[in-house]
Amino acid sequence: MRKRQVVVRRSDEPARSSTTSSITVRNVKYGECQKNHAAGVGGYAVDGCREFMASGEEGTAAALTCAACGCHRNFHRREVETEVACDCSSPSSKW
Repeated sequence: MRKRQVVVRRSDEPARSSTTSSITVRNVKYGECQKNHAAGVGGYAVDGCREFMASGEEGTAAALTCAACGCHRNFHRREVETEVACDCSSPSSKW
């Protein structure tokens, strides 16, 4: 499952005469489960779940539980891809 989070930042500084605006787009994906199911007996064993799949709709409590392994989303490895787009324009030169 891919969750997409869009963060828009605009930086307009009145001290400068140039206008700078940037858009940051973050794609968050939750990978394989890393929960140690044998921690109680002193061992190490993972269940083999390769990717987080939400059990319910986003915004509900079930969205934080994996449909494949039943673990909470925090046990899955988080991968964040960030893209930054900057539209920078310099002030017009007056010669």
